[in-house]
Amino acid sequence: MDRRTFSRRLLAGGAVAATGVTSLSVATAPSATSAEPPPRTAPAGGQVRHLKLYAETLPDGQLGYGLEKGKATVPGPLIELVEGDTLHIEFENASDVAASLHVHGVDYDIASDGTRMTRSHVEPGGTRTYTWRTHAPGKRKDGTWQAGSAGYWHYHDHVVGTDHGTGGIRKGLYGPLIVRRRGDILPDKQFTIVFNDMTINNKPAAESPNFEATVGDRVEIIMITHGEFYHTFHIHGHRWADNRTGLLTGPDDPSRVVDTRITGPAESFGFQIIAGEHVGAGAWMYHCHVQSHSDMGMAGLLLVAKPDGTVPGYEPHGPDHPMGAAKPKKGTAGATGMKGMTDHSGH
Repeated sequence: MDRRTFSRRLLAGGAVAATGVTSLSVATAPSATSAEPPPRTAPAGGQVRHLKLYAETLPDGQLGYGLEKGKATVPGPLIELVEGDTLHIEFENASDVAASLHVHGVDYDIASDGTRMTRSHVEPGGTRTYTWRTHAPGKRKDGTWQAGSAGYWHYHDHVVGTDHGTGGIRKGLYGPLIVRRRGDILPDKQFTIVFNDMTINNKPAAESPNFEATVGDRVEIIMITHGEFYHTFHIHGHRWADNRTGLLTGPDDPSRVVDTRITGPAESFGFQIIAGEHVGAGAWMYHCHVQSHSDMGMAGLLLVAKPDGTVPGYEPHGPDHPMGAAKPKKGTAGATGMKGMTDHSGH
């Protein structure tokens, strides 16, 4: 299966081991040529999809969402839709506490709100179907313009610990959601980064996740914030447009180009970069730029390898390494096909 075939995929946040190879040579990103194929793009929406999702207690006491029993992760699986799609999620609570599924950015009836107040939560061992709908931008009857559903969103529990899901979010019950617009460019690799209080993806400082790419890969970052603090997301050597997609639409696009963004609890955004573009391969740091937060370990690496697989200057055990003499760490990457989801639209 081509992992970039959008209409048949759901990307799950599986773990991928960071490479521990070292090279001191200098590399630059390859330049584009006319022989390169155009990037793949999202198709038209309008499909009806079905997905089975589980909530589980993890061995370390955290909670996670997963597409199969015994395979829950933190963050939960990345779900992708196109404007016009409808998604029915059969949610099974395999944990030992009441849990739910609450989503941001898309349309749903009150029965799919995922709160105790609306009695749309799920007791241990129970199941419930949540339905999410999306729509394209268009004109209202009064002549005003309504926005579409496209964007980088997220879902999370809303009942564990308190009626606002504070305990569930702290323990890892959250995940990313992308809604595409027809024609949006699709990435080669996707990474989800969640600043949750003073952790990244609920990992302590010494285990914050690294992510792997090769020079020239189109990399998509989905960034979510949870918890009690405001953070400033920053990535070294790369920048993006501060708009819906993170991409400029042309030379006259007025979007501001940034390499940092302040982000508060429940905010989410995303962007695409070309790994190593203009800067080459290397161990490029990402971190919270609130100084005390980064000093406490809110930092990781985007490991951009040369085509031969080596990362110049990267020594995971070296005392002079910017992340300290830590062991190689693991990250979350888009990996699988649309496992567990079926298309009933006839497309």
